Amino acid sequence: MSAYIYIIGMCVITSAIRILPLLILRRPIKNRFLRSFFYYVPYVTLSVMTFPAIVNATDSPVSGALAFAAGLILSWIGANMITVSAACCVVVFIAELFI
Repeated sequence: MSAYIYIIGMCVITSAIRILPLLILRRPIKNRFLRSFFYYVPYVTLSVMTFPAIVNATDSPVSGALAFAAGLILSWIGANMITVSAACCVVVFIAELFI
């Protein structure tokens, strides 16, 4: 019986999170700080979920950090996603040989 209560509670909370902003915010947000905050929330969330996975996916966190640095540099200079991914894999492979 308690499992049903938990499921119903989860449904209510999930629905409230999605419905309340629609009911409360009826006009566009004019505040520059809030607009920039809401603009960057998806990027920050993705980064917070991805970074620990990058570092912990390898045998050594050092090789994960080196691959992250290589990917960051290649992305910064404009390399495409396939190049960045391949380079990160090569960096991890080489780092794991020496570590």
